[in-house]
Amino acid sequence: MTYKDTIQYLDSFIDYEKLASFDYNQSLKLERMERLAGLLGNPHLGLRCIHVAGTKGKGSTCSMAASILKEAGFKVGLYTSPHLISFRERIKINDELISEEELCGLISRIKPVIDSINKEDNDKYPTFFEVYTTLAFLYFKEKKVDFCVLEVGMGGRLDATNIIDKPLCCGITPISLEHTQKLGDTVGRIAAEKAGIIKNGSICVTSLQEASGLNVIRQVCKDKNARLFEVGKDLYFEKERNQLFSVSGIFQKYPFLEVGLLGDHQFINAAVAVGLVEALRFYDIIIKPAAVREGLKNVRWPGRLQVLRKQPYVVLDGSQNRASASALARAVKKYFNYDRLILILGISNDKDIKGVCEELAPMSDEIILTRADTPRAAEPAAIEKFIDKKVVISNEVKKAMDLAEGLAGPSDLILVTGSFFVLGEVLKMERRGVVNVC
Repeated sequence: MTYKDTIQYLDSFIDYEKLASFDYNQSLKLERMERLAGLLGNPHLGLRCIHVAGTKGKGSTCSMAASILKEAGFKVGLYTSPHLISFRERIKINDELISEEELCGLISRIKPVIDSINKEDNDKYPTFFEVYTTLAFLYFKEKKVDFCVLEVGMGGRLDATNIIDKPLCCGITPISLEHTQKLGDTVGRIAAEKAGIIKNGSICVTSLQEASGLNVIRQVCKDKNARLFEVGKDLYFEKERNQLFSVSGIFQKYPFLEVGLLGDHQFINAAVAVGLVEALRFYDIIIKPAAVREGLKNVRWPGRLQVLRKQPYVVLDGSQNRASASALARAVKKYFNYDRLILILGISNDKDIKGVCEELAPMSDEIILTRADTPRAAEPAAIEKFIDKKVVISNEVKKAMDLAEGLAGPSDLILVTGSFFVLGEVLKMERRGVVNVC
């Protein structure tokens, strides 16, 4: 199969990341994922995994943990979602994307197995995420990685990554309201879905959480005899001068650290990442402080306060609920000097549109509402209802960027946020030389 054939084949599977609504409990089936993996020799068995769920920061936390382990000299597989430009971004080993050739080769091997499954049987025929997760397991097993760090796609309990038997440790990043029609309409109910990745007798590291979410995590750990370490109780972080921070981990202290991602909220994610790699000591794997320091300093994670351009600034960030938008607003005010802020906002219709608008609209001088080319995108007119300011509507991301370019002076800041689909379209335009806001 050519790379084009491979991408077309992957696109042929139902992709719940792109659907606005579906029956969560009926559509996601661990049994289906287990069957597919079984037909391919159960490649997930034997992998040494770190598994991370949460609402905010799970991708950043996974990247930090993988970066630390890489600096410690290990071969580390990293599986994340969604991608911004290329499917290949989801599967990496030591920061290197899976190659087009390797992707094509694996799909050529997987395809006959999938073709043997009745396509009309929805309980057996895999989804895009299940196929790609299986592909990641195959790749990591054949490349003989020392560790693989897995980001949960949605929820946790029914997520395709959750077929792993027992991770070395799991992490729960901050939980807030998201996918409420699917995961539940309270933080406690959502936490119960996220905590579904906690296995019997395992180790769990949790971020700072709302009381209702933390109580659920504590109870699940108690019920499953899992050892729990909490940021704010068992390990701590503290902001220092000049954007430095310190972490008091489970076993030792790490003073005056730097993290390669902007935003004070990344200190929380870093504390969880440190807790996860420190938890490996329970398996006689000791990560030296130098690896922690260099791993955090060198971590990179696109689409999170990513500076695309200067004069004017163009900043990309995927914020789709109130908590993330609030953290983004604080970070923009702290890290950037600008005259006027031009907001380009496009968001998925199952996200917290009201919360995002209430956090970001007040700080914006100009607001351009747009939509990505995906069925999940909210119509700009639906977003406008939550903004008590004059807005400009553009139904295409390219045209929204053109409008922003026309409005921005060299001392202004263009903030592109909301859906990762919107960010991906901007990055694709940048790659093709379509975006030019210098």
